[in-house]
Amino acid sequence: MTPAEEAARHWDGRILRLIRDRENHVFEMVTPQGRAALRLHRAGYQAPAAIRSELWWCAELARAGLPVPAALPARDDALLVGLSDGRHASAIAWMEGEALGEAAAPNPRPKPQVLELYHALGALLARVHQATDRLVLPPDFDRPRWDREGLVGDQPLWGRFWEHPVATPDQRVLLIRARDALRERLAGDIGLIHADVLRENILVNGRSVSLIDFDDSGFGFRLYDLGTALVQTVQHPEHEDLRDALMAGYGTKDVALVEAFTLARTLASVGWTMPRLAPDDPIHRSHLARAVFCARRVLNGA
Repeated sequence: MTPAEEAARHWDGRILRLIRDRENHVFEMVTPQGRAALRLHRAGYQAPAAIRSELWWCAELARAGLPVPAALPARDDALLVGLSDGRHASAIAWMEGEALGEAAAPNPRPKPQVLELYHALGALLARVHQATDRLVLPPDFDRPRWDREGLVGDQPLWGRFWEHPVATPDQRVLLIRARDALRERLAGDIGLIHADVLRENILVNGRSVSLIDFDDSGFGFRLYDLGTALVQTVQHPEHEDLRDALMAGYGTKDVALVEAFTLARTLASVGWTMPRLAPDDPIHRSHLARAVFCARRVLNGA
């Protein structure tokens, strides 16, 4: 029996297919309650208490009417179950929709439609933040912190990006300059954020959007959510138009700060690659090139 099959039994489920293999293994599953996404959580990434906190938050947002996936309890009503290989598993309700995009691939939709969707995404992020502020968190609520220390401190959450072994000496100098500049520039409201608003985590249904994959969520600067939503298009010619549509939907006019948080995410992503990808993976160089591009853009005041 595979770990996925073992996990599915806790929901009386049947595995259909593997959807994603990134931080977690995510499978499509059918259960007596309907379709679901089964997650096998990577050992050592999020503690069980942190995963339960994520599931509680998503359940509260879904209960408030927001388009996010609600947790599905297992047969024994647990939201998180332990597996024989030491990992943990959870299941969330299936969300219909087509991803807004994928990694660096161009968006196949007409530009006016994409701008409308980015405006809708900004509005959704504002609703998520506002609804979260009305919640009373449980006393044992525990999530990572995407604050100044978590992004550009001495020990960032995703690693010391300026020490990336593939970076050239000039790139390392620029990454350190960018880190030091962001230590001075990052500011704003802090609260619970999604922290990973990539295009594959945004599902489109007609003219509306929904948000999935809260695995990296935590306490952080609210505008960091806008920065992560823009990181995959920062080198595209339509970047500024997408940024402006997203900001208008969210209700902010602070272009410089949103660009700073986009830079912060490009730096974090460089750190993310170090322990996860093979040394010869081309993503190392592409993430470094993107971070350098963004650093020059922000440091030069573009």
